[in-house]
Amino acid sequence: MANLKSGSGVSLSAALVVILNLACPTSGAVEGVSKRMAEANSDHPRLFATDAEWPALKDKVLGDPALKACNDYVIACADDMMALDLLKREKVGKRLLGVSRTCLRRVSYLAYAYRMTGSEVYLKRAERDMLAVTAFEDWNPSHFLDVGEMTAALAIGYDWLYAALSPESRDAIRTAIADKGLKASFGKHGWIKADNNWNPVCHGGMVLGALATLESDPDLSQQVVARAMENVPIAMREYAPDGVYPEGPGYWLYGTTFNVLLIDALESALGSSFGLADLEGFDRTPGYYLHSAGPSGLFFNFSDSGSRSDASPAMHWFATRTGDPGLLWREKGLLDSLAEQTPEGDGSASRLLPFLLVWGQPLGKLEPPQTLHWKGAGRTPIALHRTAWTDDATFVGIKGGSPHTNHAHMDIGSFVLEMDGVRWGIDLGAQGYDSLESKGVDLWNRAQDSERWTVFRLNNFSHNTLVVNGALQRVDANAPITAFSDNSETPFTIVDMATAYQGELDAAMRGVRLYGESVLIQDEIAAPDRPTHVRWGMVTNATVSMDGSHATLEQDSKTVSLELLAPDGVAFKIYDTETPPRDYDAANPNTRMIGFETDLDPKASQTLRVYIHSGAAVEPGPGSVPLLDW
Repeated sequence: MANLKSGSGVSLSAALVVILNLACPTSGAVEGVSKRMAEANSDHPRLFATDAEWPALKDKVLGDPALKACNDYVIACADDMMALDLLKREKVGKRLLGVSRTCLRRVSYLAYAYRMTGSEVYLKRAERDMLAVTAFEDWNPSHFLDVGEMTAALAIGYDWLYAALSPESRDAIRTAIADKGLKASFGKHGWIKADNNWNPVCHGGMVLGALATLESDPDLSQQVVARAMENVPIAMREYAPDGVYPEGPGYWLYGTTFNVLLIDALESALGSSFGLADLEGFDRTPGYYLHSAGPSGLFFNFSDSGSRSDASPAMHWFATRTGDPGLLWREKGLLDSLAEQTPEGDGSASRLLPFLLVWGQPLGKLEPPQTLHWKGAGRTPIALHRTAWTDDATFVGIKGGSPHTNHAHMDIGSFVLEMDGVRWGIDLGAQGYDSLESKGVDLWNRAQDSERWTVFRLNNFSHNTLVVNGALQRVDANAPITAFSDNSETPFTIVDMATAYQGELDAAMRGVRLYGESVLIQDEIAAPDRPTHVRWGMVTNATVSMDGSHATLEQDSKTVSLELLAPDGVAFKIYDTETPPRDYDAANPNTRMIGFETDLDPKASQTLRVYIHSGAAVEPGPGSVPLLDW
């Protein structure tokens, strides 16, 4: 191996050379990357669009009303950045991530604005922000997501602004990318072979840094890219077979966007993604993301996923790549809404929004997707049903899987439900990590008896599923979808939840089924050889009135009813979710759980049936049909 050098030409220490050798992937991967790098474009920019391609990109953006409105929003945000203070190395708990993300937003917006307008005010402001973070003592490698995003930010700015930066600035930025980014990535880091979002984010940032600076230290860049080609597939295998992202749609937006950045950077700079774009399930994953949002626009926010998101640049990349504009059915509305938002320099819109314009195509008139029902297998199997692609359609999503998955909750069998444009059955979502870590909660240990499962929002006591004998679901559960129908007359999904209640129930099957615009939730359970107590629950923001086995929910001037069809003689109850039991739990204002309780004799079986329909009047509901006969 050639003697590695830093961006300033100073030789690396012998110790670091040893580390790089130990971390080096197979020689075959290195040779493939080396060949491509030797043939790479030596000019800048080389990432995502070359100098010759930017004029056509500009014509595309300015020639389409929706893209132009987004472009104008990005540039207005860049204008708003001019008066902002320079970034400081200020951590929140163990994370510098907020600063890294702010830097990525500023640099991508400002560099894009400069490429589109030629105005030096954007160049100078981006240069100041990049130089400010190059002066940090480090980018917090103990929490390497921070380094991944910061390196991505400087790589984009360095590459897109290269010709206009002063030689001194280029040298400072290049040296920081190498020393605080690339070299810091070697050693013992769990993300290198992780199967979660850390893998594409950290490898993605390192690859962008390596490709942006490859001429200054080709050996180091080769090591970084070859390592990524060997290890990124570990995380991308999670998309197989159907594209479901195990950590939920919110983390899909994070991990998959960086996966797309990584692939597109490789293809633009080296002419190949080395097979990453062709891995099983990756071409299906935009379908998962599309279907995961209900008519309200809110996601089925299982695990630590959020329920809301900004426009997704990655979805525009997939739509362009597949030639399927229907993937942008939800995205078009989000793009249109930008015209109503006040531009903010450090606002909430996607920090990578300029890439929507780089990857997107003119939208024109979109037709709704053809598929109403979607199922995906894999580590976290989910199914999603809707009656139409209209704002007032009925929508229900249900999941299986395991609480042991990264970022997972004890939410096996949980569902969300929408009717008439309102989300009635909700997931409370994740609690802010620092709010728990700062109080000493051992948040990331997923063992059965760990402190993580005492957090109210993370266990099954707060989810739309069953609680049996007051016990937690089993961390080692693996609940599959055992039946699914996308027949327009009888759409349904059945999940086998038995492993989630091992030791508490001998059998636990849950089915969700559409009857026109109404929904049936049916559980079939069997007790072991002792008396068993079961609680059924659904969390809602609605106000609730109850009359025995009938309940009326009101929200946003709309009404739905719940009919408790089975078991007989059981009445609905309300359970408090606003004030969780422990002082480190977050409050959940304006929420409550509607549910009921039932007792089973030893070895007894029982069916639980809840029918949910629009309006306040009592409806008899569909006749009782065993799940096996659905």
